[in-house]
Amino acid sequence: MTSLNGPRMDANIVVLGTDNVGKSALIVRFLTRRFIGEYGDIGMLSFHGLIYKFSFIYIFFSFHCNRYVGFSTESLYTHNIVVDGREQTLNIWDTPYSQQDLSSESLMCEKRVQWADGFVLVYSICDRSSFNAVSRLLQIIKSTKDFLGFEKMPIVIVGNKRDLHHRRTVLSEEGRLLALSADCQFYEVSAAENYHSVLMVFHGLMDRIRESRVSVKKLAGIKGIVKSMSAVFARRRTDSL
Repeated sequence: MTSLNGPRMDANIVVLGTDNVGKSALIVRFLTRRFIGEYGDIGMLSFHGLIYKFSFIYIFFSFHCNRYVGFSTESLYTHNIVVDGREQTLNIWDTPYSQQDLSSESLMCEKRVQWADGFVLVYSICDRSSFNAVSRLLQIIKSTKDFLGFEKMPIVIVGNKRDLHHRRTVLSEEGRLLALSADCQFYEVSAAENYHSVLMVFHGLMDRIRESRVSVKKLAGIKGIVKSMSAVFARRRTDSL
C-alpha cells in the first residue's frame, strides 16, 4: 500500500522517563500542539467543548488520538502524521521507569524492546537523578537488545524543561556527550513553550527508524547472498568428489 509520495510506514515508539520529567506533556504537545498545564498534576482542561482530565497518574484522551488504551500508570496512543510525503502511523507507549523494583523493571524492559521500533528517553534538566536514570536505561536497553539478538535500536535522548534554565542542574554538554557515547540523537526542548522542537524529536526518531529498517534489509540481503554462494560452493565440492 502506498500513500502520497511513498509507502506507508508504521512504528511503535516507547517514551520512558522517571516521574515529573514531563514526558506525558511532551507526548500531548506532539499530538495536539498544546501544553497540558503546569509541570506536575494537571487538573481539568476544556477543549473543543469536551473536558479531559489530565494527570501524570493517568490520561483519558481520545479526541486527538485515534485510539487510547489505559494501563493505570501507562498510556498507549495511536497517531497519524505525514512526514516527507509519507503517511505514518505512530503507536506511542507512555510508560514510567521505576528505579525501586529493578527485577520487574528488567522484565518490562524486555517487553518494551520486543514491542518497540524506537525509544524516546526523557529527563529533566532540573533533575540530576532523572538524567542518571536515562544513563542506566541506555545500558538496560542495550543489554536487553543484545540478549534478544536484536539489531541496533534507534534511541533519542531528550532533556526537557529547557524553559526552567534558572533551575538547571544538568548541562547541555552532558546530554550531548551521553547521546554521542551511545550513538543516539539528542534534543533539549521545552514542552511548555515550543511545539516545533518537540515535533523535531519525533520526526528525528522516525528518520532513524526508517534508516534502521533499510540497513537491516540490506544486511539480510547480503546474508542471503552469502548463504546462497556457500550452498553453491558446497554442492561443487560434493560433485567433485
